[in-house]
Amino acid sequence: MQQEQTTYKGTNRLIIGIVFGVLTFWLFAQSMVNIVPAIQSDIGISSDLLNIAISLTALFSGIFIVVAGGLADKFGRMKLTYIGLVLSILGSLLIVLAHGATLLIIGRVIQGLSAACIMPATLSLMKTYFDGKDRQRALSYWSIGSWGGSGFCSFVGGAIATYMGWRWIFIISIIIALLGMLLIKGTPESKVAQTGNKGRFDTWGLVTFVIAMVCLNLVITRGSTFGWTSPTTIIMILVFLISAFFFFRIELRQTNGFIEFSLFKNMAYSGATLSNFLLNAAAGTLVVANTYVQVGRGFTAFQSGLLTLGYVVCVLAMIRVGEKLLQKIGARKPMIFGSLITAIGIALMAMTFLPNLIYLIFVFIGYAFFGLGLGIYATPSTDTAVSNSPEDKVGVASGIYKMASSLGGSFGVAISATVYGVIAASGNIEVAAMVGLLTNVAFCVLSLLAVIFMTPQTKKAVQTVQTNE
Repeated sequence: MQQEQTTYKGTNRLIIGIVFGVLTFWLFAQSMVNIVPAIQSDIGISSDLLNIAISLTALFSGIFIVVAGGLADKFGRMKLTYIGLVLSILGSLLIVLAHGATLLIIGRVIQGLSAACIMPATLSLMKTYFDGKDRQRALSYWSIGSWGGSGFCSFVGGAIATYMGWRWIFIISIIIALLGMLLIKGTPESKVAQTGNKGRFDTWGLVTFVIAMVCLNLVITRGSTFGWTSPTTIIMILVFLISAFFFFRIELRQTNGFIEFSLFKNMAYSGATLSNFLLNAAAGTLVVANTYVQVGRGFTAFQSGLLTLGYVVCVLAMIRVGEKLLQKIGARKPMIFGSLITAIGIALMAMTFLPNLIYLIFVFIGYAFFGLGLGIYATPSTDTAVSNSPEDKVGVASGIYKMASSLGGSFGVAISATVYGVIAASGNIEVAAMVGLLTNVAFCVLSLLAVIFMTPQTKKAVQTVQTNE
């Protein structure tokens, strides 16, 4: 396979359109973590079902993002971006119309499929239509939508839910998706020219992966309800283990596998992807912290959103700083600093034993550190993954990298919410929030270790694939 050639160079309009597309994911995904009490009181569903609904978007995004990345390479990255935006509109519309768990859950699944199309396709467009420093600049803005969007949408979602009603979040998401479609209109198609034997699609690899991930997610989110030693939980654990075993068995024998394991032979790509998975797992911080200050400290969704302002400002400001650090000192040190600072920020938020005013100051500073760390980490990590992927596999490689983001976020949210919910059920909300947040600190520490042991120390290593393209 070879990359189809084009003389088209990316424009600011394309960048803005792509950022809008990425923001739609965060509007419908991240805003949910700040409006849990509002949705529960309006729709009247259990916390277990709501936790499933929250994690489903990231879960289905993670499951299908690699498939969508491969389809983007084969059939066209613009086509997949448009399909993703249409699915975003459909999923948001179903949630606007939801008055029970059914439409809410279906809408969240469709939104997950939407993100699976948008993320790898737009990341591939950034690599295809931008070069050198222009690419790093474009990736910074993509990261502003992807990483900065989480803080922005958490704050905006809280304000909208408090003063307009939570359904308006998804109405606005539809409007932004439509604007994104308008802005990217006219961009030439980008895809890989197909040569030789195309091979069959790895259906069984995908099927076993879906079964394994869904079962694992259900065990995490519903295990306490089913009973950790109940037959239902045990059966799901067994199905997960069997499916995971067959998945790896199938993939290691496939020449056209669902997961392109050959990409992981590049240590820089592996380190960026693993640390990305772990640092995204810290997204559970937003669920636990926002729920705790609303339930435990009596804040409204808007007030809890105000606490994240430092996060929003810092993550947006530091993404460009991360880009400059990448250019001057390489990717490794910014990724280390980013993971460490993020861990410190979450640790400050975990001090729930502090009295109201002092704790709120710690939470505000903690959010600022959280955003500071993620902002420094974002562009160096993304650039490391994209730059170390072969040109004819950039869609699949981007898909795997974003799969790590989505699955990390899904399981991080599920684990944190479950830890918080199980302990809170005993009546000690402060301890529940502390343990739930410290769980996210552990994810950051593991991300830090992945960078230290797997990411090359020199800037030169980040560019190895580009010299061979």
